[in-house]
Amino acid sequence: MRRPRRRLASTCVGTVTAGLLATGAALAAPGEGAARGSRASDTAMGAYLDYGPNGVARIAQLSRWLGGKEIRVGHTYLPGDVWPAIEGRVSFLEDWAKWRRAKDDRMFVLNVPMQARNEERVPDREVARLIRAGAQGKYDVHFERLAERLVELGVPDTVIVLGWEMNGITYTHRCAPDPENWKAYWRRIVRTMRSVPGQDFRFDFAPNRGTDAIGWTKCYPGDDVVDIIGMDSYDQEPGQDFDDQITQPYGLRHHVDFAAEHGKEISYPEWGLFRRGDNAEYVRRMLQWIEQHEPLYHTITDYCPHGVWQCKQNPAASKVFRAAMTPVPDPVVPTPVVPTPVVPTPVVPTPVVPTPVVPTPQVPTPQVPTPQVPTPAVPTPQVPTPAVPTPVVPTPVVPTPVVPTPQVPTPQVPTPEVPVPVPTPVVPTPSPVAPSPAVPVPVPSPEVPVPASPAPSGSPSPGQSPAPTPPAPRPPAPPLNSRQWCVPLNFGEWLSKMVGTQSVCFKVDWPF
Repeated sequence: MRRPRRRLASTCVGTVTAGLLATGAALAAPGEGAARGSRASDTAMGAYLDYGPNGVARIAQLSRWLGGKEIRVGHTYLPGDVWPAIEGRVSFLEDWAKWRRAKDDRMFVLNVPMQARNEERVPDREVARLIRAGAQGKYDVHFERLAERLVELGVPDTVIVLGWEMNGITYTHRCAPDPENWKAYWRRIVRTMRSVPGQDFRFDFAPNRGTDAIGWTKCYPGDDVVDIIGMDSYDQEPGQDFDDQITQPYGLRHHVDFAAEHGKEISYPEWGLFRRGDNAEYVRRMLQWIEQHEPLYHTITDYCPHGVWQCKQNPAASKVFRAAMTPVPDPVVPTPVVPTPVVPTPVVPTPVVPTPVVPTPQVPTPQVPTPQVPTPAVPTPQVPTPAVPTPVVPTPVVPTPVVPTPQVPTPQVPTPEVPVPVPTPVVPTPSPVAPSPAVPVPVPSPEVPVPASPAPSGSPSPGQSPAPTPPAPRPPAPPLNSRQWCVPLNFGEWLSKMVGTQSVCFKVDWPF
């Protein structure tokens, strides 16, 4: 975007009335400098630093340069070359909207052109034709789109400086070629933008200081479509010093008085150095004026030749501006220390009452004799241990059976088995010489006779059944009270048939 051009005001100065001179004479005398920590530093302040993202980024840097001064106003311009730019179809609006939304007390100020080709030096006849077309509604759609764009970005409370410096000779949206249609065109734009749902815009009518091409009051569109009456005021003609800038026709005093008559707040969207170079007196006096009249906001134009921070060719003015705007903490008033009187506490002696010593009576403990009871001696009976003889059991000798070669057996006729009664052995009772424990008497087992293998006989004739094999005769039972015991040997069913029934006999000497 091309930066706004500054220009010399018209050299034609109107006749100053006696009343205006009287008003100027009543102004407060200029001081040596703006008071630090004054209301000028409390008013919402900003600076035009760049139109795009660089301008947003430099706000924090300017704040640090001013010792932490809070920059509450962000100020930029929409390009006036083509209509899409005036509709807000530029990417840098998003950066400014984001900065504005970060804090509730911030203010976003946006200069909006009223015509395309705004800085192309269009002649007055063409400007008049464009103004009439705007008054008839030809450009309404462009401003409706701009309003929708701002609401969409979350900045519906934007301060819109519409058609700024309309009393000059530079911009295509100037008022002088057709003041009446210009006012009708302004009113149409404001009503179009206010018709968009969600908007809360404020419209700032901001002429250039002085008469310029036309007295700016002749372009005022009406109180119902204006919220703020601003003024752009640079250090330039007409006027030789700051007092002339106050008292000139349509100057600073006229601006303040006109706004008061219409019940509007004032602003200074653009101010700064210009034709007189590094003029520290101008910066000092402008800050005093701002402190005295408390505008809604002010933004210094901070690029060369106007600026005091980015433009290094104005060191004296820069020093004054920085000293005035840097916040100074309130002085710390020390709290007087009032000594607390020390009231001595009287020491009351505590009387010492002697405690009487009561003797403890000594009660003698009686000695009770313990009776001596004799313990009777109980004789331990001597019980004789009987000697029990251990019976000697001879180890039986088991003969190894001789297994004969098997012959073809001859079937034998079984002999009916006759049961042999087993005699009950009579155990003699020993003489009662001395008591002795009873020794179990083993019961002798009957001796089983081993049958003799019968001699093989002839083979049975065909058709005849073999005769049953008679049972083997049992061995004779030992006589009663016999000392011989026989134990039968079992070789299994098959081998017993071959070798017969065998037994082992042994004798036992009983102690009778």
